[in-house]
Amino acid sequence: MAKVHPNVAVQEQPSPSSSTIIASGEEEEVLTVWRKSLLFNCHGFTVFDSKGNLAFRLDSYSSTWSRSRHAELLLMDAAGNPLLTIRRKRLSLSDQWIIYHGDSSTPLLSVRRRRRASKGAIAHVTPMSSSLAMPEEGYVVEGSYGRRSCAVRDARGEAVAAVSRKDSVGDDVFRLVVRSQLGAALGMGILIAIDVMFRGGNSTTSASSLLRRTCSA
Repeated sequence: MAKVHPNVAVQEQPSPSSSTIIASGEEEEVLTVWRKSLLFNCHGFTVFDSKGNLAFRLDSYSSTWSRSRHAELLLMDAAGNPLLTIRRKRLSLSDQWIIYHGDSSTPLLSVRRRRRASKGAIAHVTPMSSSLAMPEEGYVVEGSYGRRSCAVRDARGEAVAAVSRKDSVGDDVFRLVVRSQLGAALGMGILIAIDVMFRGGNSTTSASSLLRRTCSA
């Protein structure tokens, strides 16, 4: 069985999807994402960098969820310091999540699910802070999260982040490649929002989604 940690796994050849989605020569960070918390009786995400070191974590102790209630997820660094809060927007006609700086109320990004996929687009990412180095028109998320094959693209069609499968480890462990212009933390924030929107990528059941495992308020 293949191991999750990149630094102890068997050397892999880059998959066609990840090597062609991100343009060569661009500064990027390669992360291994595990849809599992390292804490006992807890759900979430554990993320490793290319050297196998813990980079990010998201832990949730709650086992119940109602879509009619407000959800909040906290992305932390390896030491447990808050980096981003991903919170579902209340009173929204669409499935929309706002990404905030740290555990504050300062919004950075909005991730909104498209009701009808257009040209493969499944969601739209809109900047909400002038401090971000990203285009005003934002980004479009294209592809299939369920197949672990999707990318965050700008208006020119160039990817700033891409999700692809890792060999022989199943759907709960996959690769996330993020360009430096977006940043690894924001790339993870967008991925988490997509995960809860699409119930972990499973269109037939919500049992595997973080939606049923997150804290509610």
